[in-house]
Amino acid sequence: MGSGKTTVGHELAGRLGRPYLDSDEQVVRRTGNTVAQIFAGQGEPAFRAEEKAALMEALATATPAIVSVAGGAVLDPDNRRALRGAGTVVWLRAGVETLAQRVGTGEGRPLLERDPRATLERLDEERRPLYQDLADVTVDVDDLTPAQVADRVLRATGLPSEANTRAKATPR
Repeated sequence: MGSGKTTVGHELAGRLGRPYLDSDEQVVRRTGNTVAQIFAGQGEPAFRAEEKAALMEALATATPAIVSVAGGAVLDPDNRRALRGAGTVVWLRAGVETLAQRVGTGEGRPLLERDPRATLERLDEERRPLYQDLADVTVDVDDLTPAQVADRVLRATGLPSEANTRAKATPR
């Protein structure tokens, strides 16, 4: 939460001319409920089941896509296996201070409703080793704009984009 997955995902999809899928948005579309509503009405296990179904659906698309995966999806070993086999996994790594600034009060984010900073610290400690193990590419996002992050992702992955092709062809 707060790393910029959605914003950078949209940026990358646009540059690459690929579809963009966001696992939280897919859960909302599949269920008709927001993430907060699912947490409140059915609990976290129900959300994680929906998150897994949405992720598997996104990874099964025939057309290569940019998929923003909810941070907690890495907790499930099946999800990690599916991600490893689906394509390049990019971790947008941010420090807890950056994440805390970006999520603010945590409103609308069920896991952050009580003490966002302390929760982010706990989640970082719990998930960081999983992200590190899973990521093919890691991009540090602190103090970068979404466009700068997208530039770094493209350079690190070697994926061509229309913007990169134009930039290389433009005399300096």
